[in-house]
Amino acid sequence: MSQPALQRVAVVTGGIGGLGTEICRQLAQAGRKVVAVDLAARDERIAAFRQELASFDGAITFEAADVSDFDSCQQLTTRIEQQHGSVDILVNAAGITRDASLRKMSPQQWHELMRVNLDGVFNMCRNVVEGMTARGFGRIVNISSVNGQTGQFGQTNYSAAKAGVHGFSMALARETARKGVTVNTVSPGYCDTPMVAAVSAEIRQQIIADIPVGRLGTPADIARAVSFLGADDAGYITGANLPVNGGYFMSF
Repeated sequence: MSQPALQRVAVVTGGIGGLGTEICRQLAQAGRKVVAVDLAARDERIAAFRQELASFDGAITFEAADVSDFDSCQQLTTRIEQQHGSVDILVNAAGITRDASLRKMSPQQWHELMRVNLDGVFNMCRNVVEGMTARGFGRIVNISSVNGQTGQFGQTNYSAAKAGVHGFSMALARETARKGVTVNTVSPGYCDTPMVAAVSAEIRQQIIADIPVGRLGTPADIARAVSFLGADDAGYITGANLPVNGGYFMSF
């Protein structure tokens, strides 16, 4: 009689945002035990998140942590290991924006963004990668952005951090490739999110006009790519960047 498949533990930072929630949903649908990680001081959003995913009957849980703080990530990893088991899949989706042209950008805007968008990737990966390599299995998916590939006006900090995410992913992929751990990047294009919805209708229509498939992306489009790279049988893909942008930016 065959043994039941091992239920992998997946951790998703930025897990209660629109994109993070959908990633949690699709990973749970793939049979993962999912831990959504986000800041504690978001009571209304946490309540809404739990209500949205209540049908998963405990397959998705929430843990509070600050990804910009190494000790917080270390304590988080210890709690998850004690309560749920070893971390098999890590999705680094936590991110913020602090937009301004470089002439007007303050050091605080630069450093705040870097601490979350780039340091957060280091903090989480550093705390799970040793266990993954010791066990001979791991899937790390880091969320970058099309703007890390193309640059964007008013986003020198964001574009630099997102480009750095993929550089980090390639280097770590080389370090872990023979240990059964893959490290990849997903780079979303413009998606139907509150940030895009906040721009004027005229600008939004211009963005859509520049996307060859003729529409904005959805969180499900991005989550599908993340779930694919997080699969047990995706072990021959590592160090890759998977653009999910509707053809907005193409490169060889």
